[in-house]
This record gives sequence, C-alpha cells and structure tokens, in this order.
Amino acid sequence: MAEATGFPDGSDAVPDPAPAPAPTPTGYALLGLLMFAGRTDTTVTAYELKQRADRTLRYYWAAPAMSQVYSEVARLEAAGLVRALPDPAGPPGRRTTRYAITDAGDRALRAWLAETPADFPVLKHPVALRLLMGHLVDPATVRGMLDDYVDALADRRRDLSGVRAMLGDRPEVRYPAMVADWGLAYYDAEERIVAELRERVTRDLAGGAGAGGAVAPADDPA
Repeated sequence: MAEATGFPDGSDAVPDPAPAPAPTPTGYALLGLLMFAGRTDTTVTAYELKQRADRTLRYYWAAPAMSQVYSEVARLEAAGLVRALPDPAGPPGRRTTRYAITDAGDRALRAWLAETPADFPVLKHPVALRLLMGHLVDPATVRGMLDDYVDALADRRRDLSGVRAMLGDRPEVRYPAMVADWGLAYYDAEERIVAELRERVTRDLAGGAGAGGAVAPADDPA
C-alpha cells in the first residue's frame, strides 16, 4: 500500500513559503529612520530608534509606542529588511540587540518612495471635533478650549524651532529641514485660523449665545 503524503498530487515537495507581508507605513518610517541622513550601517537599539521617532515623527506622523517599535522591528527582521546583531557593549547579564537596515530593506524603502503614491492625509483633529459640537456648551467654554490650543501650538512650535535650528543648512539633511519648515508654517497657519475662530466665538459671547447655540433675544427698545 502506497504511503500517503500531505499533498493532493502525491508529491513530497515542500511548497514555497508565502512572501512576507509588506511593511506598514510605520515600518517604512522606521526603515527611513535607520537611513536618516543617508545609508549607514551604524546599528541602533529599539530604544534608540524610539528616541529618533520621538524627535522627528511626532511633528507630522504619530510616533510609535515602544511596544510598537519592538513589534515593527521584529516584522522587518522576519522579512529580511533589517538585521539584528548582539551588542557586545551591552550591560552585563542583559542581552541587548542592535539593528541595521539590510540591502533588501534599502531597496524596499526606495521602491516604496518611488513607486507607491502618497495617500491623502487623514485629519484627526480633536479641537475641530470639539468645535463641531460647540453648540452643546457655552461660548466661554469653547473659547477656553481654543485658547488652550493656541498655547499648545506655541509650545510645539518652540520645540520644532529647536529641531530646525539643529538641522541648520547642512546638505545631507536638507529634506528633513524642509519638513521642519513645513511644520513651522503649519503651526503659524493654525494659529491664524484659530485666532479668527476665537474672534467669532467672542462675538457669540457679546451677542448672548448660550449653551445649545441659542442667542438670547435683544431687549425690547420700547
């Protein structure tokens, strides 16, 4: 009696493994951070990669949490896009892993940049969302929210100005400098928009608008 095999055609061939899934946008972002200022074989730990993300991505892309950095790097390593190396200079008794982009990772990142169209940004603006429902509270509360946002914009702009000053005019970081300039212009535009909205809310206050969006009737001049 012929021995059964696990394949319908009776062969003993092992099927080719399924191709590794393409990196997520965050995965591509981490590959880019491994090539910051050009291709380099300098290795970094996941924690150092997280620090790079916090210094750069948070101004225009959600900086990944530490757990997400670990999971994304593991996927990139499984796909052969980064390589993991033990850190001989790590703390005694604790295994430290350092990562570097591979040639395959370099090619994948460049192909993604050159061949994949950029998606239109999805705006998730918590201040705009709350303003949408501003009729449920009084105008003073809405104005206070806008005031807080202006203060937060100033803080974020101050941080980004420091990054821009650090980048300077060095040719190797000219594109990150352009993104920093874009971010500064965005914060300036946001401040102008919110200032105009705040004035409109202030007019609501002067006109007697209350919670629910209703405007109190004017006194009868008679």
